[in-house]
Amino acid sequence: MKPIGTPLSPHATRVMLLGSGELGKEVLIALQRLGVETIAVDRYDHAPGQQVAHHARTITMSDGAALRALIEAERPDLVVPEIEAIATPVLEALEAEGRIRCIPTARAARLTMDREGIRRLAAETLGLPTSPYRFCDSLAELQAAIDAGIGYPCIVKPVMSSSGKGQSKVDGPADVQSAWDYAMAGGRVGPGRVIVEGFIAFDYEITQLTVRALGADGSVETHFCDPIGHVQVSGDYVESWQPHAMHPAALQRSREIAKAVTDNLGGQGLFGVELFVKGEQVWFSEVSPRPHDTGMVTMITQWQNEFELHARAILGLPVDTTLKSPGASAVIYGGVEAQGIVFDGVADAMRVPNSDIRLFGKPESFVKRRMGVALAFDADVQVARQNAKLAAAKVKPRVA
Repeated sequence: MKPIGTPLSPHATRVMLLGSGELGKEVLIALQRLGVETIAVDRYDHAPGQQVAHHARTITMSDGAALRALIEAERPDLVVPEIEAIATPVLEALEAEGRIRCIPTARAARLTMDREGIRRLAAETLGLPTSPYRFCDSLAELQAAIDAGIGYPCIVKPVMSSSGKGQSKVDGPADVQSAWDYAMAGGRVGPGRVIVEGFIAFDYEITQLTVRALGADGSVETHFCDPIGHVQVSGDYVESWQPHAMHPAALQRSREIAKAVTDNLGGQGLFGVELFVKGEQVWFSEVSPRPHDTGMVTMITQWQNEFELHARAILGLPVDTTLKSPGASAVIYGGVEAQGIVFDGVADAMRVPNSDIRLFGKPESFVKRRMGVALAFDADVQVARQNAKLAAAKVKPRVA
């Protein structure tokens, strides 16, 4: 990486984020603190990250021609995908042409943008333990896959979605049609293909944040954050905490799996590796080559949060994954369908001991849209969880 220049000068280090929601916003802030000129791209105007970046651009990122034209016009030093719905063949082509450096790599962006690519890599190429699975292109194929061995209960997900959209649990034959319909409605890039997974009776699931960063000798080193526990409802994260207590053998196996996947994907940056755990057994679930929603807890638990770790790693700077304090996060939902809502109770929320609030600034609210997050720290992670949920409950979004 060349020396970091001055923003808005001929020597600026320019980084383009493809996706500028709440996670992208924090990455942009971390980059700006390091003197980087930032370009925030999203599919709608005034996305959270666009509100803080040097430059805001609005395009349909799954439109290959539009994406190529924008990158060629802006000529960023780094292109950082932050969502799944991106025309990754364009990124691969531009990378092959030597026109861009994609984070972590264009191949990683392609493989992880849909569940099929990454599941086949983990299970079939790397031989890692996963739940049994099948990919299906129709309701009939889904029913046949379940009948042929996946069985009930099972989980149905679109191959491309985020934050649990389109994901549902199928307990019996009566649920199959509704699960298919829900997956079709929740996919990121139109209807199409789903993955159906056999249900694993795990004890808990974790996010193992894994960082690939340059060491002093210029070679890539792998760093791990303390494991993050989380609660999901319909596949959508609602609270998380760090650290999550684990059997030492399970923690070691989690990190072995995370390293195997991230070594194969390559490049530099932070990865969110999702894993199921039962006793000492660990199964790979998914990986995102970017900061993870459950990792928002690191804004209060770590000396360098996941966004700072990502920014430093992609710039070739040293990283520190040290835990500062146990802590927790809890989601603040919109609760209403409206634009330009207001938030009551923020001061009351901040009076909860050792707590803090982040409001994302999304221009439009939906009942189940994530509009903010409450954070809390405490030496006792259970106390932190209680306080984070209490603080979140005190914030009351409403129509202005």
